[in-house]
Amino acid sequence: MTSTLLHAVPIALGDRSYSIAIGTHLLDQTDTFASLPKGSSALIVSNTTVASLYAQRLHDVLAQKYERVHLVTLPDGEGFKTWQTLNQIFDVLLEQGCDRKTILFALGGGVVGDMTGFAAASYMRGVPFVQVPTTLLAQVDSSVGGKTGINHPLGKNMVGAFYQPLLVVCDLDTLKTLPPRELSAGLAEVIKYGPIADLEFLDWIEANLDQLLARDVQALAHAVQRSCEIKAWVVGQDERESGLRAILNFGHTFGHAMEAGLGYGEWLHGEAVGCGMVMAAELSYRLGLVDQSFVQRLKNLIRKAGLPTVGPVLDNQDNAGRYLALMRVDKKAEGGEIRFVVIDGPARAAVRTAPDALVREVIDACCIPVQ
Repeated sequence: MTSTLLHAVPIALGDRSYSIAIGTHLLDQTDTFASLPKGSSALIVSNTTVASLYAQRLHDVLAQKYERVHLVTLPDGEGFKTWQTLNQIFDVLLEQGCDRKTILFALGGGVVGDMTGFAAASYMRGVPFVQVPTTLLAQVDSSVGGKTGINHPLGKNMVGAFYQPLLVVCDLDTLKTLPPRELSAGLAEVIKYGPIADLEFLDWIEANLDQLLARDVQALAHAVQRSCEIKAWVVGQDERESGLRAILNFGHTFGHAMEAGLGYGEWLHGEAVGCGMVMAAELSYRLGLVDQSFVQRLKNLIRKAGLPTVGPVLDNQDNAGRYLALMRVDKKAEGGEIRFVVIDGPARAAVRTAPDALVREVIDACCIPVQ
C-alpha cells in the first residue's frame, strides 16, 4: 500500500528540530522512518485499545530497521497516567536490556504520548523517542512541542519534563477508528487555535465542521496541518512556556480543574478544554476584552462540535470555591495567584489575573449540577 505524505510541518528548535509528517498509510512504509538513527532495538508503547489495531503494523515496519522490537501495552485512559503505569515502561526497558540508543515509539493518544516522552526523558537520563499519535487531539496538540509527564492526584500534568521527539508521524488513517466522542474531543484543540492566533482558521472550521465530523481526509489534513503550523510557530519562540507558549492553554485552567475535580477520565481532556474555553471566553467578556457575540459564537461552535458547554458542579456547598482551589494548583499560577489565558483582541490571547469575585461569577454563570 502506497503512503501519501500530504504535509510536512517543521519544528525549528536548533539542534532539537524535527518534522511533523501528515498523510495516509504512513505507518505501513519504512520510508516514513528513514530519517531515524540506527540502533539495535526499539520499544513500542501503546495501550490496550490502540495496540490491537495498529501495533502489529508498526512492529512489522520497524522490524525491517531494528534487530529487536519490543511492545509494552498499557491500560487505556487518563486515569492511568500515573507513576505506577509509567513504571511499566521502565520495567520493560530494563528487563530487555535497552540502552541509550533504543528508540521509544509512542503509539496512541495524548496519555501514551505524554508518558512515553517522560519515560524517554528519564530513562538513562535521556533516550530518543518518536510520536505516532492516533487521536485527533494528539495529532494537533499533545504530540507536538515536547511537553511530557504524568498526573498527580492534586493536579494534572504536574510531574514531567520538556523533551522533544525525533519525529512526529500523523497517519490520518488512524482517525477512522476513533470513537465519535474522541473525535469531538480532538476538535476542541483544533478550535482553540482560531481565537488565539488565526481568525481565518476559525472561519474555516465553522464552514467545514460537518466535513471534519464526517472524517473527510482533506478537511482533517488541513485541520492538522494548520493546527501544527500555529503550534510550531509558538513553540519555536517559547519552547519552555516562559511567556508566549502559555496562550496554548486557552481554556485549560478551567478545564484542568474540571478533570481533577471530577476524577481523571470522567470527562475527556478535550471535553474539559471545550467547556473551559466557554468559561475563559466568558471571563474575557466580563473583563471587558471581548463582546458577548464572540462568547456566543465560540459557544455555538463548541456545541456543534459535540462538546459540553456547561461546566459540572464539583462541590454542592461551594462550587466556585472548589474550582478556585483546584486552579491554584496550576502550572501557570504564581504565588498562589491564578493566571488565566484570555482573549483580548482579534486572534490575540494574553495571560491575566482576575479577582476571585469575578471568577466566581463566571463559574456560577457557566455551571449547573451534574444530574
